[in-house]
Amino acid sequence: MTELFASQNSSTLSPSGSPLGLLDRRDLLRVGSLSIAATALPANLLAGESTGTSKSRAESVIYLWMGGGVTHIDSFDPKPEAPEQIRGTLDTIDTQLPGVHFTEAMPELAKIAADLAVIRSFSHDSNDHFLSQVFTLCGRRVTAAELFKHPNIGSIVSHLYGSRNGLPGYIAVPGITFPGPPPTNLFVGGWLGNQYAPFSVGGRPEQPDFTVGDKEENPSPLFEENLNPQELRYLEEMTSARIDRRARLRERLETELRGLEKLPNFQTLEGQYESAFTLLAGQQIREAFDVTKESDALRDRYGRTKLGGRCLLARRLVEAGARYVMVDYGYDLQYGNLWDNHAVPVQKQPHISEMCKRGYHLAGMDKAFAALISDLKERGLLDTTLVVFLTEFGRTPKINSEGGRDHWGPAGSVFFTGAGTKVGQVIGATDAQAAYPVSRSYTPADLAATIYAALGLDPEMYVTDIENRPHPLLDEGHPIVEVL
Repeated sequence: MTELFASQNSSTLSPSGSPLGLLDRRDLLRVGSLSIAATALPANLLAGESTGTSKSRAESVIYLWMGGGVTHIDSFDPKPEAPEQIRGTLDTIDTQLPGVHFTEAMPELAKIAADLAVIRSFSHDSNDHFLSQVFTLCGRRVTAAELFKHPNIGSIVSHLYGSRNGLPGYIAVPGITFPGPPPTNLFVGGWLGNQYAPFSVGGRPEQPDFTVGDKEENPSPLFEENLNPQELRYLEEMTSARIDRRARLRERLETELRGLEKLPNFQTLEGQYESAFTLLAGQQIREAFDVTKESDALRDRYGRTKLGGRCLLARRLVEAGARYVMVDYGYDLQYGNLWDNHAVPVQKQPHISEMCKRGYHLAGMDKAFAALISDLKERGLLDTTLVVFLTEFGRTPKINSEGGRDHWGPAGSVFFTGAGTKVGQVIGATDAQAAYPVSRSYTPADLAATIYAALGLDPEMYVTDIENRPHPLLDEGHPIVEVL
């Protein structure tokens, strides 16, 4: 085992191309389970910058998380020949790709379709929000008793590659929109520990239950959201010298804090303190969170909406060096459950075809996503930034009696772009009603494997948890070769 450890440390990659300190399943079978102890190395040693590992295709990830179930048939996979009860009343429009059509709710993404790899055969076997969201956020199937067991993809990336430029390894913008009822935080570090949960710029919601409150029938999409993390703001009397003194005081207290490490919340508090302290101490990093530094013209281009501002902040954070940023938009006190469009009376939602045209719904998503991708491209950041749009499932092909669509795991649409992905294509297809794939289907595990592969991680690797036990990076799933 000593020889194995020495051989691993002599190179930054394992024989299968894994980052230092990881074993894949083939390695495990070859050398035996005892050798896993040799892989328990600190996360910062796994970072390419500190080990000399050659840069992977994706240096950063922007994970566009639209939790709630975005309708695929009203966006990326229209069926104009289907009956109105299935296709709705939206017109289809041409895209930049010959023969490929989106709906009229997606004009901006249609213009840059050559920059997208759209997957129309996203599919799995669950219609449950909680189970499907966890499956998509972590790439693993779970039971109702395992919702918080496994780490998010961003948590894994943060653990293996660490922070960069003083920014936390996994940032959620805002990271407070939880499915429910009851509202449930699925942005977790799982078996890696709470310190690998995302740094959520929104902190904690004042009222986490999006089902509560008297919502307007047609609220304005315009909203100037303040996404500067509260804990990172200087107090008026706070100076750099005082911060330095506090840092030295904290060092003296370290020995007294050792006994606290066994307390359940210690690691969460410790991880959050370290991130907040680093950010607070660096003005340049703190300013990365301030979208008001951007021109009015660019802010208008993204849209003066919640999603527009969140996408703009994601670009600023990646430009400042952030490794993994999740744009989180799905449950909202002002708009209710944005994508779960059953159109039951309590939701105060119009017919799905009208809902899609609203500036906080598909129309706003279209504008914000297109601006983000174009902005990254113009700044030379798209070549190294993987952008992926994900939701947990699609919506039923048949419009229900209330004018909405219900949960539909068998079919949905997502997309990839950036970081060397093969864009300008549509991958997979559904039947004439957008109900089931008629080509190879791709699960959340396949999408997770594709993200990992784009970052240079082998989905068959093992990683150790907070108690030094080995876990496979994924239980199933394969990178989508058509994308990479």
